[in-house]
Amino acid sequence: MGGLPAEVREKLLAISAPTLDRLLARDRARVATRRGTTKPGRLLRTQIPVRCQSWDISRPGYLEADTVDHGGASTAGSYRHSITYTDIYSGWVEQAAVWNKGAAGVLRRTRQIAAELPFELLGFDADNGSEFINHHLWRYFRGRSTPVDFTRSREYRKNDNAHVEEKNWTKVRQLLGYQRYDQPELVEVVHALYRNEWRLLQNFFVPVMKLQQKRRCGAKVHKRYDQPLTPAQRLLAWKDLPLDKRQWLQQMQSTLDPVALTQAVQSQIRNIRTLLRAASKRKAA
Repeated sequence: MGGLPAEVREKLLAISAPTLDRLLARDRARVATRRGTTKPGRLLRTQIPVRCQSWDISRPGYLEADTVDHGGASTAGSYRHSITYTDIYSGWVEQAAVWNKGAAGVLRRTRQIAAELPFELLGFDADNGSEFINHHLWRYFRGRSTPVDFTRSREYRKNDNAHVEEKNWTKVRQLLGYQRYDQPELVEVVHALYRNEWRLLQNFFVPVMKLQQKRRCGAKVHKRYDQPLTPAQRLLAWKDLPLDKRQWLQQMQSTLDPVALTQAVQSQIRNIRTLLRAASKRKAA
């Protein structure tokens, strides 16, 4: 505070914490509201039930989905979003990039990912955002040859989708940060990274642990996890995996190079940052 006027410095040193909280309450509320961009969908509340019971997690096929906004410090205007899908049984992660959160774009990406999953899609659980809770997605899931069990979480209960919520940091924010992505041309660039190198690196070479037991002793909670395995290894350990999917996983696992994949991801990130800087300079000009 060396550069502050003496009078201001004296007031700052004398102010109490409760007074600071009271003065900053309006700004904090605005920031907190800005963080959550999911708008509750008002459609199909009776057709798409709240998931009240746990799925059968003894097999793959049950996905949780969530979106991450890339609007930076503002939600104004149009910008890119990420969609993350994760399988509860194996930890297998799929991701996609969309412009805004329109139902048509989310449906197109979901159809693509469902066709590329190394297992049959049986269940789909999302929050109450209108990008998921809409007639387009509901008709698609109900119209499949094997209808998908489409459910939603309780409003404002992020722990209902805990498996995918934890991926938002490790799979999205650590990769792309908190910058604003309001350049339409970057959607396909980021989507290509998600669907290729990043997807293979995460699913074939990044191990995950599954909680086996949680026990409370007084004020402490003791958790016991199983052996760390990659999502691909967990799928291969499932005895009922279809032969064609098993062969594909085994082939990819034996031919992929984690070092080459990591270098490719880093190269793509450098390219994305270069495009972001160029776009910022064009706006400033």
